[in-house]
Amino acid sequence: MVRKSFLSYNKTIWGPLELVEKLYPEAEEIGASVRDLPGLKTPLGRARAWLRLALMQKKMADYLRCLIIQRDLLSEFYEYHALMMEEEGAVIVGLLVGLNVIDANLCVKGEDLDSQVGVIDFSMYLKNEEDIGNKERNVQIAAILDQKNYVEELNRQLNSTVSSLHSRVDSLEKSNTKLIEELAIAKNNIIKLQEENHQLRSENKLILMKTQQHLEVTKVDVETELQTYKHSRQGLDEMYNEARRQLRDESQLRQDVENELAVQVSMKHEIELAMKLLEKDIHEKQDTLIGLRQQLEEVKAINIEMYQKLQGSEDGLKEKNEIIALLEEKTSKITAAMRQLEQSDNDLLTQTRTIAMSLVKCASSDTQDQYKLVKDISF
Repeated sequence: MVRKSFLSYNKTIWGPLELVEKLYPEAEEIGASVRDLPGLKTPLGRARAWLRLALMQKKMADYLRCLIIQRDLLSEFYEYHALMMEEEGAVIVGLLVGLNVIDANLCVKGEDLDSQVGVIDFSMYLKNEEDIGNKERNVQIAAILDQKNYVEELNRQLNSTVSSLHSRVDSLEKSNTKLIEELAIAKNNIIKLQEENHQLRSENKLILMKTQQHLEVTKVDVETELQTYKHSRQGLDEMYNEARRQLRDESQLRQDVENELAVQVSMKHEIELAMKLLEKDIHEKQDTLIGLRQQLEEVKAINIEMYQKLQGSEDGLKEKNEIIALLEEKTSKITAAMRQLEQSDNDLLTQTRTIAMSLVKCASSDTQDQYKLVKDISF
């Protein structure tokens, strides 16, 4: 049987503890503080400092639980028969939850965590009779504990404010980068718009010069057309009078057509109203027809149900008649059997009486013989 070991022979404990930072983001602060500690040269010292900080945070069990779940990652640091790869490792991690009750205040800075600790002196933590009677020291210890709790609470609040400030700084940095990108895009757009404006101004100058030339040409043409218009105005007046007369006739025709259209529209409204009334009547008749069909289907269903019940009752009546015939036949058989039993009981009774009489006679004869024998013996 292979002997279990906590670690494999060629790995250190600091390797798997570094994995906790990836699996549990809250452990990044402990890892960073351990790396920043001066005087730690070996991985074993870093692991001891990490364990002390996790114990003071009251999260050692949570960190190790996240680590022991990922057994595929632990296989890089532990042998397959190591304790952390077995079920006992999960049990040990569950027992470490009890350490969360203890308020640990361990020293990390200035300690020689790289070398092996030989003997731990617990005498300073033991109470003697002098300490029990020393009330002032107890008061000082209580005040120190209160200050410790206050400092821890203040530290938690500062950590929360620092995290919120970090999140705000991140959001501000993101917004700042977005604004810088938008400002660069806006500058590029302004440069493009300035170039387009310069181009449009040059085009506008060219268009203005062309329009001036075109206006001069059109002015000459208008003057010539004006002279021709004056000559042709007389003919246009005559054409205007003819067109006005035709317009009057067409307006009269339009008035007549509009009157006929109004009459047609009124007739169309009356027809639409009549169609709506007919549609309403048709819908009502359809609704009544649907109701009558539903009633007819219900009557059909009731008739079918009554017919099925009638057939069921007839079948039940036939079965009951057959059962009654069978019962009558059985009762006749039972009465015949009872008569036979009564006859046999009477025969047995007579036989028992005859047997009893014979037994009584035999007993009386035997008693007489015994009396004679006793009498002879007495003589």
